[in-house]
Amino acid sequence: MLVGKSDAKKFAFDTPSPDDKVLAAQSTAGGGGGGSGSSAAATKKTSKALPSTKKYAKGQGQRQGLNLVVVGHVDAGKSTLMGHLLYALGQVSERTVKKFEREAEKIGKGSFAYAWVLDETDEERARGVTMDVATSTFETAHRRFTLLDAPGHRDFVPNMISGASRADVALLVVDAATGEFESGFDGDGQTREHTQLVRALGVRQVVVAVNKLDTVGWSEERYTEIVHRLQGFMQGCGFSSSDVRFVPVSGLDGVNLARRVDGTVPELAAWYSDGGTARACLVELLDTFALPERAVEGPLRLAATDVFRGGSAGSAGSVSISGRIAQGTVQLGEAVVVVPGGAGGTVRAIDVNFEPRDWAVAGDEAIVQVQGLDVQQVPAGAVLCAPEQPVAAVTRFEAQIAVFEPRVPITNGFPVLVHVQSVSVPGAVRRIIETFDPRTGEAKRTRPRHIRRGTAARVEIATESKLCLELFKDAKGLGRVMLRRGGETVAAGIVTALHE
Repeated sequence: MLVGKSDAKKFAFDTPSPDDKVLAAQSTAGGGGGGSGSSAAATKKTSKALPSTKKYAKGQGQRQGLNLVVVGHVDAGKSTLMGHLLYALGQVSERTVKKFEREAEKIGKGSFAYAWVLDETDEERARGVTMDVATSTFETAHRRFTLLDAPGHRDFVPNMISGASRADVALLVVDAATGEFESGFDGDGQTREHTQLVRALGVRQVVVAVNKLDTVGWSEERYTEIVHRLQGFMQGCGFSSSDVRFVPVSGLDGVNLARRVDGTVPELAAWYSDGGTARACLVELLDTFALPERAVEGPLRLAATDVFRGGSAGSAGSVSISGRIAQGTVQLGEAVVVVPGGAGGTVRAIDVNFEPRDWAVAGDEAIVQVQGLDVQQVPAGAVLCAPEQPVAAVTRFEAQIAVFEPRVPITNGFPVLVHVQSVSVPGAVRRIIETFDPRTGEAKRTRPRHIRRGTAARVEIATESKLCLELFKDAKGLGRVMLRRGGETVAAGIVTALHE
């Protein structure tokens, strides 16, 4: 049975939803009286009602929250840059950095000390490669960021997708060293694929950090060359030129990260200025990211990225589910249900950015402790929902896709891995329905035998196991899919119809 179908043919990854009309930001204070989120069990609905949307939008503090994903080619220096930035902002102590320096030098990786702030596992440190999404937080003058440091190696692109699917904005890090930018951008480099993926996942605002520019003597010519090449490519991916900004930095030396360049780096100061005044550093650019719309009004949708038993003292018989709230609200004492499976429970405690709260809303990275659940009842890809309006779990759906650069044309029966949020399942392009003009939505060819790179098409996809999906027009976060095959992303798209 056809559950729903978009009547809009025009293809767009980030078309505004009719239901997403309320601008709100994440909670920074204690919510509805924070501090009690991890204390006594909430066995019945709390008497503190959630604020109305208008009051919520007005009642936030100066620093409003954003999820920032850091992406780019392997060895571009992402973890070193962000580790040094956290240190410069006081999030990491000098004692900790000195400790990492000593330990890194023992294994011949002395320059990796700042990277170890985020690369915490023994395997990541031994290999010198980020393998999973590392999470941290930091604040600027007007924003509170949840940092998602994504892996750059092509073997870990599924983990990168998991991190980017939770992001509002992105920091793209490129290596300015001779030959290194080219290896990341040309051919099979991850600079190109990561840029396509973050745009396909709904990210519209990006700061590009041109890292390691010190290795080429802070050359303005090299910086301008990289900016010119990336600007054209990113506009082709769907980014507006006004939403993409560039900044020269050295992550290892900490130049132009949290403080504007000065006379200590005369080679950069000579040209990175306006009328003799140094231009904005990285932190200042991050601080000016615009706030996205939050789908506060709507049924709860929390896509689980991690699940573990218990959570707080006296938490026997409960499960903690962490992830980003894509839509709606949740508060202590509420009944919730897990899809797929249908197991239900009661919200016992809520943490947002590791702080106890009475409630959480769309856009928050939250840990929700649910009484009455077992870990085995929360499968990979599960979504925590409002019982009266659960998300659909299907094995067949229709999508409008943009085809990237597959090695072979996509045909009926083409096998793929379907990625949604943090989960991927085997599937296939069951049927190519039509190709169309992405600018006008006008159909170009019905039931084509195959589709090639650069094509926009409407297809039917079947999966081997159930996926939690929404129509893109109703819930953008659960309405986007990525299609991968053989270690490459072949297409990305939006869900237009669900079949039961």
